Parts: sequence; C-alpha cells; structure tokens
Amino acid sequence: MKHIITIIASLAFSTLFYEKHIGLNLSIFSIITIGVLAFYNLSAFKNKQTILHTFIYLVTAVIVFMQHSYLSIIANCAAFFTLIGVVSQRDTSVYIYWLNGLYTSIAGFFHRNFEASQTKEQVKPKKEIDWIHLTKLVGIPLVFIIVFVMLYKNGNPMFNNLVSQINFNFINIQWVLFSVLGYYLFSNISKPIQVEQATLADLKTTNHLNKSEHISEEKLKKEKQLGTLLLGLLNLLIVIYIITDILYLKTHDITKASTLSYQVHNSINTLIASIIIAIIIILYFFRGDLNFYVNNKNLKAVTYLWIILNIVLIALIAIKNQNYISSFGLTYKRIGVHVYIFLTLIGLVTTFIKVLNIKNLIFLFRKNAQIAFALLVILSAINWDYTITNYNLTKAKAYDIDYLIKLTNRNAVLLHNKKDDIIISNANRLRIENKYRNYLSTVRQRDWQEWSYDNIALDHNTRTK
Repeated sequence: MKHIITIIASLAFSTLFYEKHIGLNLSIFSIITIGVLAFYNLSAFKNKQTILHTFIYLVTAVIVFMQHSYLSIIANCAAFFTLIGVVSQRDTSVYIYWLNGLYTSIAGFFHRNFEASQTKEQVKPKKEIDWIHLTKLVGIPLVFIIVFVMLYKNGNPMFNNLVSQINFNFINIQWVLFSVLGYYLFSNISKPIQVEQATLADLKTTNHLNKSEHISEEKLKKEKQLGTLLLGLLNLLIVIYIITDILYLKTHDITKASTLSYQVHNSINTLIASIIIAIIIILYFFRGDLNFYVNNKNLKAVTYLWIILNIVLIALIAIKNQNYISSFGLTYKRIGVHVYIFLTLIGLVTTFIKVLNIKNLIFLFRKNAQIAFALLVILSAINWDYTITNYNLTKAKAYDIDYLIKLTNRNAVLLHNKKDDIIISNANRLRIENKYRNYLSTVRQRDWQEWSYDNIALDHNTRTK
C-alpha cells in the first residue's frame, strides 16, 4: 500500500511539472507532500509544532497561486524544507530544520538503505529474493519472443502487417524519467532523516551562558574597564555623528535625487559597518564570565546606550530613505533598504535581549533565523510590482515610467488602467498597451497546471464585460 501511494504521488508529480511552468502545480504539489508526510508519519502530525509548520507551508502554497512571483516560490520551497525538517526532529533550531529537510530531499533514500547503522538490531530474517532467477524469468522469454517475432514477420505477410502496426511512440521516455525523479523525491521525504551530528549538537546546546567554576576577579575587572571605556567613547562618537547628521538634514537642501541617493547609500554603508562592529564588540565582552561579574553594571549601561543610539541611527536612515521614496518613487532597491534596516533593527534588539538575559551566540542565530524565515513568508505575500506601480502613480512626486514598464507583467493591468490618467508619451503608452496584450496572451495560453489567480480574475472580468 505504501509503495502504491508513492507511485501515485510520482505520477502526479510528472503530470504537474513535466514541461510546465510554476503555477497551480506547486500548490497542488504542496498538498500532495503534506498527504504523503502525514500518511507515513502520522504520529508527527499530532504535534503542535508540526501542525503550525504545515499551516505555514499551506499558506505559502496559497501565496504562490495568488502572487505567482519568484519570491513566493522561494518562500514555498523554504517552507517545504522546514516542514520536512520538523517531521524529522521538531525540537531543533530552524536552520537545522532546513539542513535536515534539504538532506532528506537529496539523499534520504541512500541514507536509509546504504548507510551503516551504529547500533545492531535484532530483526526477523527475510527470505532473500533470487535476482538471478528473476532476471532469467523475465529476460530469456523476452529475448526469444523478439527473435521469433522477427522470424515470423518474414514468413507471414499478414503477421508482418500486424506487427508493423504496433506503435510505441505513445511512451514518452522523458516523462517516465521525470516520474522516476518524482518517485525518488517522495521516497526520500516519506521518512525524513537527520544529519545526526548537527542535530544532536543543536539539541544539546541551550540558549543560556553558563558560569565558569573558576573566575578571575582581577581579569574580569580589567576587561570590564576596557569595555566600559571603549563603548563609552563609541557612544560619544555616535552622539556627535547623530547630531551633525540631524543638523545637516535641517540646514541643507536634500530634495535633489543625487543628494538623497548619496545620503541614503552612504548612510547604509555607515550603518553596515557600525552595526557589525557594534555587535562584534558586544559579543566579545559578553561572551562569558563578564555576564556574571557583580560590578558590570556600568558596562551594561553603556552597552544598552550604544544599542539605543544605533537604533536612533537606523531611524535617521529610514527617514532619509522614506524621503527618497516620497520624492522619487518606490523601487526594489529602496524597498530592500527598508528591509535591511528592519533586519538590522531586529539584530540590535536580539543583541539587547542577549545581554539582558545572559544568552549565548546560538540564541542570536536561532531567533534571527526564525525572524528571517517569517519575514520571507510575509514579504512573499505582497505583489511588489503592483505596490511599486500604484504608489509611484498615486503618491510619489516623481517617478520613472520606463522603470515601471520594465517590471514584470504583474503590474500590467494597473498600468493599462492608469495609462490615460497620467502624463506620458505616446511611445510609452504604446509600450503599456503591448505589455498588457502580452500579459493577456501569456495568461490565456497557460495549461491548467500553470494557472494562478490571474486566470480566475481575467475570466471573471471577461464574463462581466
């Protein structure tokens, strides 16, 4: 029965993906994947952690159908590996989920069948299959049948005509091989496995630092003095930088594109260097026993102040980037700056929590990886081409129409609807018309496996007209 389920899933895999673009097929594949996992690992799906990640995987599948974007596909794949990893071992970090999920998908079959077991288990002896006899049983009759068919063809014209009408062109070797690939994939994920060393190491590692048995008070005192002096001076320096930055914003004209671009990009470079150095310094001083030193209050105070001042620096850069967007419109790079600013903010907040609650470096990796995964899923749910186009045409003081036209067809309908309400050249209006026609042609020519929400929307609009 279990092999039949895998075979059916592999045939569905070929039907969905063979010579097809990504669309509805990836959503259906996600549902099949959950079915196969649940069938082979029913006990794992009684756990809340597995149910949660199954729900996330289903959400990403719906997002793929709705948005039909590369980002949504990446999010769905990440959720796929995460779910496989959770079924494999649900108590590890999210990056171990990814590792186990990827390893299972690629090498699960070989791991289960060919890797030597570390423990000896008593098993019932199975009756061995006589492969030599089985090969003879199939191969020898087949060879003689072919030989005699060739002989009989020459001796009987009617038999020759009958044999000549047998056509095996309906057998698509590539489709068969694709089905084998599907069978291999579903065989791999049916029983998720672990990269044992990485999984065990992660399970043994907690988020907390432990106090050493022997602490040198003199050494900790000197280290505390160095850290307090260094972070104190850095706090003074960043205060001066922030003050001068605010004064510059108030006393200079920053409405020009070149000025805003220079300000944003230089600030981002400053932010990157500043935050990386800040976190490295903090992690160095709070790597061990200094966390438990009784007289470390001053060091913690300047550390918290350093983190807060860096957050102020982030806010200033976010304001600059938003001014840039308000004046000259949204682009993917400007959105990327906001995303990076948010991730940097999260990094600082988790570092603050690490110092406050005496956490270790693994805590930072675990929490930031979880947040990055969640952010990927959230961002994949947004039609960014539509958002960029809508914002630029309705709110931005200026925008680049050429940039909007060159975006993917996911903004084609909006551009087509707005083309008569905006001031553009006839050449650009013609380009928008061509983009819209190309979008309609692409959507209408999709096979059912490639459908997205656009097909439903287009069909609905066609009926209502």
